[in-house]
Amino acid sequence: MQKQLLTNGNAFKRTDGRWGGVVWYKDEKGERKRKSFSGTTKAEVNKKMTDYITKFEEEIIDAIEGNKTVKNSLLNYLQVFKYPNVERVTYDRNEQIYKNQIVPYMGKLIVSNITGADIKRLISTLTDKGYSFSTVKQTYNLLNEYFDYLMREEFIKKNPMNAVPTIKKSNYLAKQNKEVLPVCETITVFTDEEIEKFKEEAYKKYPSGKPKHNQASAYILMLNTGLRTAEALGLINSDIDLEKKVMHIQRGVKEAQKRDGTERKSGREIVVGKLKTASSKRIVPLNETAIQAIIELRNERYFGEDAPLIPDADGNFTRPLNLRKRFYSILDAAGIEKKGLHSLRHTFATKLVTGVRAEDGTVKALTPRQVADLLGHTTSEITEMYYVKRNTDMLMGVTNGFEL
Repeated sequence: MQKQLLTNGNAFKRTDGRWGGVVWYKDEKGERKRKSFSGTTKAEVNKKMTDYITKFEEEIIDAIEGNKTVKNSLLNYLQVFKYPNVERVTYDRNEQIYKNQIVPYMGKLIVSNITGADIKRLISTLTDKGYSFSTVKQTYNLLNEYFDYLMREEFIKKNPMNAVPTIKKSNYLAKQNKEVLPVCETITVFTDEEIEKFKEEAYKKYPSGKPKHNQASAYILMLNTGLRTAEALGLINSDIDLEKKVMHIQRGVKEAQKRDGTERKSGREIVVGKLKTASSKRIVPLNETAIQAIIELRNERYFGEDAPLIPDADGNFTRPLNLRKRFYSILDAAGIEKKGLHSLRHTFATKLVTGVRAEDGTVKALTPRQVADLLGHTTSEITEMYYVKRNTDMLMGVTNGFEL
């Protein structure tokens, strides 16, 4: 409830000859309260009451969400409504969008004065500055959620986002004069030659017999199971059943900004939490190469059944950053062009869809639905979008006999 002023103040002369005054108001709980004043003269008391009332009314104005700046109001929305309800990593991302993409361009604007034109202008500015579609889309989504909240709470009368069309990737890339490619042509995968070079480098040892690269088998495991980085790092030994040749994907490991509540602290920390989607929780079969990789990981470091399969030196979960650094080190040493760690997953999935040719010439491949289940995709449409390429050669001659 908003504070409310009930009187403009009443001055009176006290029995001791001094002057007094009282201003009545309701607090945020709706309770009737009073503020008392005293002075040697009536004028002095009246001035004190006038100053108090002026400040009181300014506080009321400042408390009205629509009268706040976007910088203050949106920050309050993030801290009060977003922080308790989203993953830490998601909150970090929203906070970065707020600081880097919204505040510099709209931070000083008054919430109730924002128009669709202001938001369109922001989107155009971000586009011209060359920000990625993902960043601009996240900016749009955050503003959409924020103004929807303002409307639900009746802080504003009109939603400016209604005048801002949803951002389409094709249109966005066209404005940046970038070619619009099918998703399956934008992912990065390893060639067969690169896979062999990577494995050769990954398993190199020093003359002493010590592995050149720590826990290199983690990458071979990911290459043969399609695990996301967070999923691989979230595995504990008891999740794996080598007899049944399966492993249970149940948690993910990510890095988030260190915080005391919503307040940022220096550094980052590991967060062990839920998986990306409900379908990410799954059972993944293990081929012989994956099983051997697990055995090698345990031979290198093993802290018990309840410890991570890919632990740090102390038996705790490994930081994603460290796993990426070691991956890049292998790529560099093997002379392979830099790729993201997610390329291991893309390579596995692509092989499953396109198939592997056996010695007898037959090709073994899986359906998009099977691949979706292995990867933890919500639908097979996602799998097809990423890994199934159009083959126009197969269309040659198919219309023969359909002459009209």
